[in-house]
Amino acid sequence: MTWLLVTATLMLGLTTLCWACVGLARLLVRPGRGRHLAHEGAGELTARDVAVLVAAHDEEAVITGTIEAAAHLVGADQVFVVSDASSDTTVDVVRAHGANVLDLWPNRGKAGALVAGLEHFDLASRFEVVMLLDADSRPAADYLETGLPLFEPGVVAVAGRATTLQDTPPPTRAGRVLVAHRERMYLAVQTLHKFGQAAARANVVTIVPGFASMYRTSILDQVDIAAPGLAIEDYNMTFEIHTKELGRIAFDPRAAKAYTQDPDTLGDYVRQMSRWGLGFWQTVLRHRPLLRPGIFLASLAMFCLEVVLSSLLLTVVLPAAALGAVAALLSGTGADVGGAATAVDVFVPSTVLAAGIVLPDLLLTAYAALLARRWSYLFLAPAFVLLRIVDAWVNLRALARALRGGSSGVWRSPARRAVVSPSS
Repeated sequence: MTWLLVTATLMLGLTTLCWACVGLARLLVRPGRGRHLAHEGAGELTARDVAVLVAAHDEEAVITGTIEAAAHLVGADQVFVVSDASSDTTVDVVRAHGANVLDLWPNRGKAGALVAGLEHFDLASRFEVVMLLDADSRPAADYLETGLPLFEPGVVAVAGRATTLQDTPPPTRAGRVLVAHRERMYLAVQTLHKFGQAAARANVVTIVPGFASMYRTSILDQVDIAAPGLAIEDYNMTFEIHTKELGRIAFDPRAAKAYTQDPDTLGDYVRQMSRWGLGFWQTVLRHRPLLRPGIFLASLAMFCLEVVLSSLLLTVVLPAAALGAVAALLSGTGADVGGAATAVDVFVPSTVLAAGIVLPDLLLTAYAALLARRWSYLFLAPAFVLLRIVDAWVNLRALARALRGGSSGVWRSPARRAVVSPSS
């Protein structure tokens, strides 16, 4: 029973359970906050105050839908694209749609492209807010209508709510499983974890995702966007807000929604997860000496510990338990399996361990299926468990790489599924 509780807690995450309770309390205290999220003192910002900044690298297949969706919110004249050494027709497509474009050479990586765009177009002095938008992401039609009101006094960044783009389904069954797994994790992390972290008295959101989020331009000169040695910029920008005490980060899963195209091949999926994991661990190591004792540090430390322990559970202990179960079956046939396999099953009971992993993950799948109204997720539950093992292996490898040193931040876009028109 002890193993079952420990395993189940690691699979769900103690921090997730805690922040889910905080998020539920937020909903109970202010149950009337729906689609139009009204906040006192936050109504002065309008679409004319917002610049949309897109860093793009070889994105001709998807950039049209992104520009059209952004232009629907603010007008094409307020959309600014930095083509980071694209070798395709990205620049021509942007110009054809009336948006502003900077053709940047040589490749500086996403963070370097964002800095170049902010400086070249002088966005900080021209706009109150800048939305950072990935080239494969499309803000919902009510993104600003619901997102701008979150800029209450003291709020300096609004984290976008990620959801998987559904109008470009992957062509393969394996791709559909990968995308479903990603959407499941979006639902779980954003509704069970992040909403609670964004409570005003907590303010411990660990990432303002770079795919579609907003910042007050007044703080950007204090944020080291292109810090050297980091694989990605969004974790670092978020930690900069915390360590420099620049203000609060707001998030509400009912607001500032944007659609993003997730990888549909295992290779692209692993590469993206590796970048995210590497960026997270690099940022933690970079900011570790700057973090002050408090709720953010405590929450971050607990989360890091859980990630490492659950990853070891899935990549080391689970295979060992599976070996013990196979050995037990073989021993019943008279095969000589020795005492090692028996010892594994004694210390890590395979049936209990399997229940502690499979049942919590199935519960997570049922929650996501209910929230998204996609009951097909229930039939994909076994594949989701296998992908959790892949995620765990990628996390541990990313931690090892982060401990060895930095990275250039120069990117390579995954294969894109062509998109023509934006979602509403």
